[in-house]
Amino acid sequence: MPVDILAVLLLTTVIQSLFGVGILLFGTPLLLLLGYDFSYALSVLLPISIAINLLQLVKHYQYIDLKLYKKILLYSVPFIILFLFIITQINFDIAFIIGLFLIFVAAKNTSTRLERSIRSIMKYEKLYLMSMGIIHGITNLGGSLLTALIHEQKLPKNSARVTIAIAYATFAIFQLLTLYFIGYESGMAYADTMLLLQISVIVFLVTEEFLYSRINTQKYTQLFTAFLALSGVLLVLKSLSS
Repeated sequence: MPVDILAVLLLTTVIQSLFGVGILLFGTPLLLLLGYDFSYALSVLLPISIAINLLQLVKHYQYIDLKLYKKILLYSVPFIILFLFIITQINFDIAFIIGLFLIFVAAKNTSTRLERSIRSIMKYEKLYLMSMGIIHGITNLGGSLLTALIHEQKLPKNSARVTIAIAYATFAIFQLLTLYFIGYESGMAYADTMLLLQISVIVFLVTEEFLYSRINTQKYTQLFTAFLALSGVLLVLKSLSS
C-alpha cells in the first residue's frame, strides 16, 4: 500500500468525519501534487468517501434537508456526469477561483457588506447548483461550493453534516458510475483498497466518538467557518504552485 496515499486518507477522513466533505476536497489536490493523475485519484478516493458519508447517513438520516437535496440531485448531478466525461479528455484547473470564493464566504461574518453579497449570490440557487455540478465534474472540488451553500442555510450541526453527506455521497456514486461506463479501471490492488477502506472507517468511528459528539452547535459553526477559510487558502496555494 502506498504510504503517501494512506497519510492523505488519514488526514482527510478526520476532516470528512466532522464536516461531511474532505476526502475529495483535500485528497484530490494532495494526490495530484504527489504525482497521481486525476482519474486514479478519483478511483482511490471515491469509494472511501462514499463509505464515510453512508456511516454519517445511517446515524442522522432523519435530519436531512430533503428539499435542498432534491434540488442538488436535479440541478447538479447531470452536470457532474457530463463534465467528468469531458475532463477525462482535457485538463482544466479552476481551484484558484474556488479558493478565493471560499475565503470570501468565510470572511462574511466580519463584514455586513460581504454578508449581503453572499446572500445575493445564493439567490440564484438553480444557477449556483448547476455551476457546482460543473465544477465538481471538472475538478472534484465542488464540495467547496456545497459547504458554502450549506453554511449559508444556517442549518443545525447534525442537519448540516448529514445533508452535505448525502449530497456528497450522491456525487461520488455518479462519478464512479461515469468512470465505469467510460471504461476506466483503477491501478490500485483490490486488497489495498479494502484495507484503506477499513482504516478510514475506524478513523471515522474514533472521530465521531471523541470529537464530533463533543462539539456543540456554536463551536461547530466556528469550526465550519475556519474550515471554509482553510479550504480556500489551500486551494489558492495549490493553484499557484501548479
